[in-house]
Amino acid sequence: MSSKIYPSEIQVKDGEEQTKKLVKAWTVWKKSSMSFVGSDGFSVYDEDGKLAFRVDNYSRKNKFLIGELLLMDPIGRPLLSLRPQIMSMYDQWKGYKGSDGDNLKKKSKSQLFSMRRRSFVHNRNDLLEVFMSGDGGGGGGATVADFTIEGCFKKRCCKIRAREGQVLASISPKKVSPSMVLDKDVFSLFMEEEVSPDLIMAFIVIMDRIW
Repeated sequence: MSSKIYPSEIQVKDGEEQTKKLVKAWTVWKKSSMSFVGSDGFSVYDEDGKLAFRVDNYSRKNKFLIGELLLMDPIGRPLLSLRPQIMSMYDQWKGYKGSDGDNLKKKSKSQLFSMRRRSFVHNRNDLLEVFMSGDGGGGGGATVADFTIEGCFKKRCCKIRAREGQVLASISPKKVSPSMVLDKDVFSLFMEEEVSPDLIMAFIVIMDRIW
């Protein structure tokens, strides 16, 4: 893999005003690290160009057939499992710590968050909402979302905002020079220092499925 997809200072310098405070500049490659033909996943590299997370070998099946998606660390240990809610009109997903196998051993599922469209009328610029466990989970009540996601994932241009409105993370096309942008399968991820990269990456994996 070319070193050009690794993070650099160019994105931070050229970032729009709202992303200048986002001090972590990571790179997301929309390709499985296993590199099997027909595989579909993500490889995520930190500021030093080291593999931080991976999602390997899931197929783009109908959501009625797909099982969980696993966000893993570099050596393949499951960090978060992501599951679609089949009958949801809002394309709701739920995130759990570990994997289904881990949760079966514990005889319970440790739900971390739920994520859904704000509206059941689907369009490319739908707002997405994230509810952390214990905050209502997006079950239809008057609960305010802990995070909102705006933009267009297909164009690799999205912002993740906290409840108070500040931008915590954003994605944008990957630049290797001020005038050269890479293919949309490689994009930049900017994050504030205090956010959890694994949680943000879980949101991105689900965005890829919803949008």
